[in-house]
Amino acid sequence: MTDTTFNRGLILFFRVAMGWTFLYAGVTQIIDPHFTVAGFLGTTKTFHGFYTWFASPEMAPLTNFLVPWGHLLIGLALVTGLLVRVSGVFGILLMVTYYFAHMDFPYVENHFNFIMDYHLVYAAAIAFVMAARGGEVFGLDGWLGRQQFVVNHPALKPLLG
Repeated sequence: MTDTTFNRGLILFFRVAMGWTFLYAGVTQIIDPHFTVAGFLGTTKTFHGFYTWFASPEMAPLTNFLVPWGHLLIGLALVTGLLVRVSGVFGILLMVTYYFAHMDFPYVENHFNFIMDYHLVYAAAIAFVMAARGGEVFGLDGWLGRQQFVVNHPALKPLLG
């Protein structure tokens, strides 16, 4: 898939675009002293009991910490191309979680999104980057994969790409 300049450019674009999306969300959430997941989780429609548990008084401090830092770390990993397969799994998991949070089947979030919304598109873009070994396209995964430590420990190779 990375055999042409166009394909490599497309892979790089999607990796950096998705990375920037997560990175920007993480940075803005971290610097916002009033950031809380309660607003998003408190208005869920599908699996409401599951989502509101994360906003409960016991879990909210942990969730308020993990969400912005998770966004930031996923974003950094995708932008730099470091551990793209690992961060991609977490990115897809978050996107699918966000997708189901505001689903009022068959609509998602509002009546303009019939079954499909941007969270699924983002998840698919991340899956594409992972399948195309996007971390090896001008990313640190390509460099790391050539290092002697990884060459000597082939079990680490599946984490890269």
